[in-house]
Amino acid sequence: MKAVVVHGAKDLRVDEVPAAVPEPDGVLVRVVYGGICGSDLHYAADGRNGAYPVEEPLTLGHEVVGVVADVGQSASGAPPIGTRVAIHPAVPCAPAGAAEPTGLHLTPGGTYLGSASTRPHTQGGFAELLPVGVGQLRVLPANLPLRRAVLAEPLAVALHGLARLGDRVRGARVLVSGAGPIGSLAVTGLNHLGARTVVAADLQEYPLQVAKSVGATEIVRLSDGETCEPGSFDVVVEAAGAAASLASALAAVRPGGAVLQLGMLPGGGVPVPMASLIAKEIALFGSQRFDTELDAAIALLAAEPALDAVVSHEFDLGSTAEAFACAADSSRSAKTILRLSADPDS
Repeated sequence: MKAVVVHGAKDLRVDEVPAAVPEPDGVLVRVVYGGICGSDLHYAADGRNGAYPVEEPLTLGHEVVGVVADVGQSASGAPPIGTRVAIHPAVPCAPAGAAEPTGLHLTPGGTYLGSASTRPHTQGGFAELLPVGVGQLRVLPANLPLRRAVLAEPLAVALHGLARLGDRVRGARVLVSGAGPIGSLAVTGLNHLGARTVVAADLQEYPLQVAKSVGATEIVRLSDGETCEPGSFDVVVEAAGAAASLASALAAVRPGGAVLQLGMLPGGGVPVPMASLIAKEIALFGSQRFDTELDAAIALLAAEPALDAVVSHEFDLGSTAEAFACAADSSRSAKTILRLSADPDS
C-alpha cells in the first residue's frame, strides 16, 4: 500500500509500505481523506516538529477519516465493515460519548498518530490502510460527508480550547487573531457558544474571507494597516501561533478579560510583554489537543454545511508535494486535504 512518509528535512516521499492488517482486538480503516496540519508541514520542511526530530521514517497525518475495511477476530463492539468513521488520533483517548472531561489527553507517554514524540515513532494516517483500536472510532452521521468530516480533529482542538474559557464566551466580544483553519473553526465554535461578536484578524485576505463565510462578524486586514483598538475585546483567541500575535492579543483584551493561546508557539523563550497581563489582570489559558470534544465536533460539522468552505483544496497521493506546498501557503489556502482512496459519498 502507499503512504506519505517523511525521511528527514525536505525529504517527503510517497512510499510503498507493507499492507496493514488489524490487531486481533482492533479494526482496519480504509483512509479516504487526510487533512494536512501545521505539524505535518514542520516535519516535511524541517525534519522535526518542535522538540521532536524525525529519527526514522515517519508516516504523517492525524486528521483522518475513512471506512471500516476489516475487523479483528476479537474486536468487541467494532462497527460493521463499510461504516464511515472519524478516527481519534490519541491513545489513550476518551471513550465515545464521554460527557465529563477525562484528562487523558495530558497523559504522559500517550501516543498521537503521525508523531515523532515517541520511540519508536507513532506512524500516522496518511496511508491507504490504517490499523486502529475500536475505541478510537467515531461513527459518522449519515448527513455528514467524509470531505467535511475530515475537519473533526481540528474542530475538536478548537472546541477544547474554547471550553477552557468556561462561560466567558457567551455574550462576549471576541477577537480571533489568525484566521487559518483553526482560527476559522474557532469562529464557528464561538458563534455556537453564544459570542455576541466575533472579529477575525489576519495578514492574508484569503483566510479572512473563509472566516467571514463561516460566521466572522467583522474582519481586520492587518496587512492594510487596520488595527484592533486596545482593550476593546472581552476575549482574544490567539490562533496564529506567533509571539507577535500573542503580544497583540494582550493589548487588545480589556482589563479583566481572557486570552486563549490556541496556536502552538515555538519552543524555548518567547518575548511577550507580560507586564500588561499582570496590570490588566488578564486570564491566560493554554490548550493542548483535545479530550472529549470529538463527538461535539462531529455533531457541529453535521449541523453546519457552511464549514465546507474551510476545506479549500484537495489533492490525490500522486500530487502530495503540490498538496504540501499549497497547505504551506496561507495566502491561497485554508485546509488542504489529501484523498487517499475513493470517496463512497461521491
